Amino acid sequence: MPKSFQAADLQVQVAAVLVAAGSSPEEADTVAANLVLANLSGHDSHGVGMLPRYVDAVLEGGLQPNHSVQVVLDSGSLLTLDGQRGYGQVVGEQAMALGISRAKTHGSCIMTLANAHHLGRIGHFAELAVAQGLVSLHFVNVLSRPVVAPFGGGDGRFGTNPCCIGVPLKGREAFVLDFATSRVAQGKMRVAHNEGRCVEPGMLIDEHGHPTTDPGVVVVPQSKGLFGALLAFGEHKGYGLAVACELLGGALTGSGTWHKLCNPDVRAVVNGMLTILIDPAKLGTQAAFEQEALAFIDWLGAGPVAPGFDAVQIAGDPERAYRQQRQAEGIAVDAQTWQELVAAGHKVGVSLPN
Repeated sequence: MPKSFQAADLQVQVAAVLVAAGSSPEEADTVAANLVLANLSGHDSHGVGMLPRYVDAVLEGGLQPNHSVQVVLDSGSLLTLDGQRGYGQVVGEQAMALGISRAKTHGSCIMTLANAHHLGRIGHFAELAVAQGLVSLHFVNVLSRPVVAPFGGGDGRFGTNPCCIGVPLKGREAFVLDFATSRVAQGKMRVAHNEGRCVEPGMLIDEHGHPTTDPGVVVVPQSKGLFGALLAFGEHKGYGLAVACELLGGALTGSGTWHKLCNPDVRAVVNGMLTILIDPAKLGTQAAFEQEALAFIDWLGAGPVAPGFDAVQIAGDPERAYRQQRQAEGIAVDAQTWQELVAAGHKVGVSLPN
């Protein structure tokens, strides 16, 4: 049976484990709040279920608690940053604060962030930007275990490589598009595996390159220690965007790309992120932007609703609805995931309620 938690209570328990793993109370609160926000937003793949992997990464040395973002190059509207393998939730917010400040001053900012440990839900960083009236674009690569097959390929060669775009909309909630370039996030396969569910056809291939609906092929080793792989969304189109994220988030940032065999037992997840921030107020198109953006969003919603849908939505609407619902009803954590959290706590001397 799943356990249900109020967000604040779950955050306290996660933060206690993070402190025991070496984080300062402030860092632990930031990371825990970010993980719980992902659960509240309906993205359990990026929520508290990541905690066991973080603890393992700290114990292995691939994740460095209490590390801050380092400025490598600063030329005003261009920033080159290094996350020093610190918690992505922390160094990511620090990077965004620097980038937002520069975009407000110069009208735009191009920012690279290398060597951040798992950044989590990239939409969080876009939400920080749109709250300040900025357009925000993010291209991210993922170095952990290559879990996504190239179009026409039979094994994993790169990560889930998310892309995110945030656009502020005057007078209403922002457009926040945040998606993995794989058909589905790797973390969603972990959740499905823990819940004992099969997934829809067309998402996965097994370790032999054959289609499968078993999410376990990308979660636990299969025959001869091999893994299956996720497929890119949209066939060659999603694959092309995934490659773009690898080249921009990995190569351009200096964070590194996939081109060698990896140790599947290593628990660290390293992200590189290219971020582009634009201030419409300094672009000279603010009035037209605000008017035309809202006109288009209104136009979308004015059309007929297709059978099986309640309304026409835009990116960001589902997350906001989930937050309202889960704040009121609580966050459900499946039994297997909770046992993994309990085990992670034991590794650092914290007892979570069993």
